[in-house]
Amino acid sequence: MNTAFNHKDHPHRRYNPLLDEWILVSPQRAKRPWQGQQEKMSVEKPAQHDPSCYLCSGNMRVNGDKNPDYKGAYVFDNDFGALLNEEVAFSDSGDEFFVTKPERGINRVVCFSHDHSLTLPEMQLEDIINVVEVWQDEYRHLGHVDFINYVQIFENKGSVMGCSNPHPHGQIWAQSSIPTQVVKTQENLQKYFEMNGKSLLENYLAKELQAGERIVFENDHFAALVPFWATWPYETMIVSKRKIENIISFTDDEKRAYASILKTLTIKYDNLFKVSFPYSAGIHQAPTDGKPHPEWHFHMHFYPPLLRSATVKKFMVGYEMLAESQRDITPEQSAEVLRNLSDIHYKALSEI
Repeated sequence: MNTAFNHKDHPHRRYNPLLDEWILVSPQRAKRPWQGQQEKMSVEKPAQHDPSCYLCSGNMRVNGDKNPDYKGAYVFDNDFGALLNEEVAFSDSGDEFFVTKPERGINRVVCFSHDHSLTLPEMQLEDIINVVEVWQDEYRHLGHVDFINYVQIFENKGSVMGCSNPHPHGQIWAQSSIPTQVVKTQENLQKYFEMNGKSLLENYLAKELQAGERIVFENDHFAALVPFWATWPYETMIVSKRKIENIISFTDDEKRAYASILKTLTIKYDNLFKVSFPYSAGIHQAPTDGKPHPEWHFHMHFYPPLLRSATVKKFMVGYEMLAESQRDITPEQSAEVLRNLSDIHYKALSEI
């Protein structure tokens, strides 16, 4: 007699409709003991201004330029950008294996605050709203550059995510091509929209809100959830309740609600292991290629590596690199853990 399937105990695959990919979920492996690598993470509170930090207000940058004595958010062209804003003469060799295409773009750095010690969850709501407004301005400005077809807004937080400077900041890479992950997402959003006349994420979010088990937090305009197909242990996604194609289409209420849910979610992350929680996060929204994109629905991904504690993280190795993504703790378990955490920062709680 076969045992009845239980997604809490039995290995199974889950489908990701945004990328047309599968992920292997192995909940039984979460019970195994851990004797793998553990990393030390700094818990020392940084100063509000670091004279050696090239992102701090009034300091000299590596290229010799001096930052203004800025307050709040500050944006400038990346001194070591991955893309260059210059046209080059190019001739395609036509070889089927050695295919090259020049890529032109603009890289920007967004300092979230002049205060070197503050990360997003520790900032005041009005200051986070200011960051959102900077993102809107940059998407609008860069999106109107004639050769820019996609504007990627993202943040790498923490040294374990490759962040080269602890001053809280994000980046914007605007480029002439639409990047691979965005193309895959767009193709699947387009296919669903043509078949159903509604956005994929609009219908998906409605079902998630009805189910409730993967919802971490919601307000009037946005929901933060652990996707059904999440890969990383505490991966989340913020999705707008209204089908919004891009960040500049927010109403004032939506802008405030988005800043609020950013603060709440990142507070919960910090509270999980009582540490400044590392992640890579980024916004997915409509390209700026001048074409209509009714299929697009604004959302933001958070990919944090931490698994069991502040020093144990998930590695994408072996099977994940050679076959497909795999996770142990189920998305439902992750969502329950995050949902039950306080939305008051642990540092603030310790002061009460």
